[in-house]
Amino acid sequence: MTVGRVASALREEARATDERRLLVLAGEGPATREAAAAALNAADVDAPAVTYVGESDDTPWERVPQARAGDLLGTTHAALVLDCHEECRPNALGRAVGAVDGGGLLVLCVPPLDSWPERRDAFDETLAVPPFDAADVAGNFRTRLVELLRVHPGIAIVDVGEGTDDPTVRRDGRTDPAPRLPPDPPTVPDAPAFPVDVYERCLTDDQVAAVEGLEALRDPENAVVVEADRGRGKSSAAGLAAGALALEGRDVLVTAPQYRGAAEVFARAQEVLAAADALAGDTEESDPELLETTDGAGGRVRFEKPAKAAELPDGPDAVVVDEAAALPVRLLERFLDAPAVAFTTTVHGYEGAGRGFSVRFRDRLAESDVAVRDVSMTDPIRYAAGDPVEVWAFRALLLDAGPAVDPLVADADPDADPDSIAYRAFDAADLLADEHLLREVFGLLVAAHYRTEPDDLARLLDAPNVAVRALTFEGHVVSVALLAREGNLPADLRSHMYEGGRVRGNMIPDVLTSQLRDEEAAVPEGLRVLRIATHHAVRSRGLGSRLLSEVRDEFADDVDWLGTGYGATPELLRFWRASDFSTVHLSTTRNESSGEYSAVMLVPTSDAGRDLAARHGRWFADRVGAMLSDPLDDADPDVVRAALRSADVAPALDLSAWEWRLLVGMTAGAGIFDTSPRPLRRLTVRYLVDAGAGGDDEPLLNPRQERLLVRKALQGHTWEAVADELGFHSLGQCMRALGEAVRPLLSRFGDANVEAELERFE
Repeated sequence: MTVGRVASALREEARATDERRLLVLAGEGPATREAAAAALNAADVDAPAVTYVGESDDTPWERVPQARAGDLLGTTHAALVLDCHEECRPNALGRAVGAVDGGGLLVLCVPPLDSWPERRDAFDETLAVPPFDAADVAGNFRTRLVELLRVHPGIAIVDVGEGTDDPTVRRDGRTDPAPRLPPDPPTVPDAPAFPVDVYERCLTDDQVAAVEGLEALRDPENAVVVEADRGRGKSSAAGLAAGALALEGRDVLVTAPQYRGAAEVFARAQEVLAAADALAGDTEESDPELLETTDGAGGRVRFEKPAKAAELPDGPDAVVVDEAAALPVRLLERFLDAPAVAFTTTVHGYEGAGRGFSVRFRDRLAESDVAVRDVSMTDPIRYAAGDPVEVWAFRALLLDAGPAVDPLVADADPDADPDSIAYRAFDAADLLADEHLLREVFGLLVAAHYRTEPDDLARLLDAPNVAVRALTFEGHVVSVALLAREGNLPADLRSHMYEGGRVRGNMIPDVLTSQLRDEEAAVPEGLRVLRIATHHAVRSRGLGSRLLSEVRDEFADDVDWLGTGYGATPELLRFWRASDFSTVHLSTTRNESSGEYSAVMLVPTSDAGRDLAARHGRWFADRVGAMLSDPLDDADPDVVRAALRSADVAPALDLSAWEWRLLVGMTAGAGIFDTSPRPLRRLTVRYLVDAGAGGDDEPLLNPRQERLLVRKALQGHTWEAVADELGFHSLGQCMRALGEAVRPLLSRFGDANVEAELERFE
């Protein structure tokens, strides 16, 4: 049986069922690509309709490198060839599956299946974090992938050998399903608020219901949540609604982690405006980030990246947050200030996990003042329900993995019964031998972290520097940490890093070396906490802290430090500080997706680690005041407070007698502050660092006073802005409040001369 006949039969069955089929061509690179061309030709797929995802230039198809597989998001293809000879990126595999239309073929060109897991490719190189190399990378992810390819329905496997005319067909991939009746056309709702034409563009009743739900965006103080698996048309529904709103003269702001992820929103909005002959500009423009109406009423659909969009620039009437589960909860909260907002989110997918969104952000929605409308979409649009390729992809990439169900872990309480919680080290063999365990571990990481993706599954199973530690309750995972070794780099790599070169996988040594100019920072070896997650049903019981304590005890004699780097929030800073981590750096730019400044924190476990943490703690204390008055002048004051309270090294005040007199003068007239900000800046940093070291038993100042010091003394905001933000009735009241806040600090940190000066004012 030829490759062409296998492919033709697969395509015929795919078309008849409106499903996809997967054709695996195993052999050496040129032979598999040649076989793929023959297969698609026999399956009646013209070369211009095929997209090739891989590194070879010797194909008749449009090429997209695997590193840019994200360009496939929002696109559909009759056939797609994914070439895994040079590299096999799990993210690229997931995106390729999602881009194939119903009735289409996904063709995988792979090395011989028996030897594929043992080969090392370009993706393995990314897992080979120095000082490890590619030979140290395991092949567990591909071992599991091959096993699933061999058993799942809808997958044909052909060994093409060296390109002979007599390939070996291992599986023909056909499922011989029963005939299906075509679905009924969707029904337009009675008396809709949006034009009937908008509803006639819907492809399923689910999509009609979603667009109807999105009519709520016409009125303020409404939030709409649209949840669905990939391929259900939620972005299209949002686009149809956005176009209808623009026709009414409304300003619709759209955001997503990247514009390409929201391309379908704009494509469908453009259709609506063009059909109404209301679209200004070129209707053929590609990737239009701005659509405007022609009637002068101000209707438009525009795009901004998440951090910028959260500022609600130019006062939009409605906001659409596409792929909301890919954004952190703290950033999502800010969109609740919009007049009306819609969140579309993937329940199972590599752009974010709907479980994390629903568990964590739902609480914020419930506490808000907005009326919430929920829409769930289950009917696929690109292909039929039960598509075998989707089922395979979900299992292979664990897209539908989740933590243990709540009742199984609800009684996990280390305070009530410490012995019921077990500390476990899981290696790849443990996880591969127990599919339920693997799904619980990875599912918990997916549910708790908006950035967990299929590449992380391969990293967890194969990376030589990564370890998994967990707490279990009656065999179920209740807290898990993903750990990565960093540092211990040879002199040549340290020099390379110091001179601006990048060294993979050594985030903390990289920051301390290249940005903070410490060439010796990569000499000690550390363990960075890449991810830590606790089951949502048992949060706030100390399990995360218990897990970090167990990790620290286990590795205390093996590494010099434990560290972490993350988008800083007050809650997270307090969590890490409770486990003795100290702040040594705050980034000076915001993450484009999270909108947060990142914090780097360390806890030393050896003399070398203590030296590293001490000098960077000292440097941080010395420079943070200047950072806050310039690049960090817009940082959340509560983040600043928590970051400084989490620092271990307090700066020397180093104030002259004259500067102390200036500070005393502020207690009677805060306007003196403007003549010389330095003394109060240094005093504020010293106070906040000392307050953290003291455990906040009896803080000298209340939170409002501390925010006042941060905004005025450290960040240099105007009196008007500070008074408005902190709710003072007048500038005079704000100034007097600053003087009142300075008074107890002088008593704490001043000497007898300061006390004598204070008495003159009293």
